[in-house]
Amino acid sequence: MRPVSFADACAFVDAHHRHHTAPRGHKFSLGVLAAGDLAGVAIIGRPVARVFDDGLTLEVTRLATDGTANACSALYGATARVARAAGYHRILTYTRADETGASLRGAGWQRIADRPARSGWHTPSRPRTHRGTEHTARVLWELIVNPA
Repeated sequence: MRPVSFADACAFVDAHHRHHTAPRGHKFSLGVLAAGDLAGVAIIGRPVARVFDDGLTLEVTRLATDGTANACSALYGATARVARAAGYHRILTYTRADETGASLRGAGWQRIADRPARSGWHTPSRPRTHRGTEHTARVLWELIVNPA
């Protein structure tokens, strides 16, 4: 496990993530290595939903691997250790409803909510470009790293 620059993490996400492009920013990014090569990245930032952005909560906004076994669980575990050491209280992330969440469960995360599909973020007052992730139900996951 090692820190990864935002640029390198974004390039990895763009090359390997199944359905998302890289996010706009981050607080930190981590990489997992296999045979000395980058095998996966986690990009961690502020929660996207403003209601969760309390200063003590982080969100894994992207996680991508090249398919290396256990890379996802290793990244989720490392994210928790960094967040705990930095004094954050919890970490959130989302998966698509059709994904199992096995890596999250394996790293101790809890499924806390099912989110229905939505038509996207576009509104007449704030036009947005469709990204291909609209109309997809999601699952919200949480890991408490430092109980309040």
